[in-house]
Amino acid sequence: MSIQTVVWATDGSASADLALPYAKQLAPDRLLVVHCEELLAGGGNSGVPVHADEKRLLEKIEEQVQALVDEGFAATLTTVTGGAGGAAHAIAEVAQREGAGLIVVGTRGQTPVGGLMLGSVTQRLLHLGVCPVLAVPAEPSPVVHG
Repeated sequence: MSIQTVVWATDGSASADLALPYAKQLAPDRLLVVHCEELLAGGGNSGVPVHADEKRLLEKIEEQVQALVDEGFAATLTTVTGGAGGAAHAIAEVAQREGAGLIVVGTRGQTPVGGLMLGSVTQRLLHLGVCPVLAVPAEPSPVVHG
C-alpha cells in the first residue's frame, strides 16, 4: 500500500502543532493541510466563529503551510467551514475527495471542554473511517509497568 496524500488536520492549537512532524515524515508526495472554521450559528459562510481568535489562527496556519513549501513539501491549505461540532465531517470529506491515505491529527485542540479524554474531532475522525488516522498525543503518557 502506498500513501500519496497525507492530510494534516489542524485547528492551530499546540496539540495540532505536535502532529505536524509526523505528517511531514509520512507525506512522501503531497501534504494537504486542512483547517475547519467552526461556526456557532448557521452553516456555509454565515455564523459566528467558535474561536474568537480565528483570524489569528488562520494566519498562523498559513505561515506553517508557507514554511512547509519553503522546506520543499508539496503542501497546500484547504479551509472549510461548518457548524459547531462539524469539523470532523468536513475534514473527512476533504480527505475522501482528495484520495488521502492518512489523516494526522492531534488529540486535543481548541475545544471549550478540551482535556476530557480524546479530542472530539479526533474521536469522530476515527469513527468516520474514511482512511487511517494517526492520533498524536498532546503529552506523552508515562509508561506504567505492571
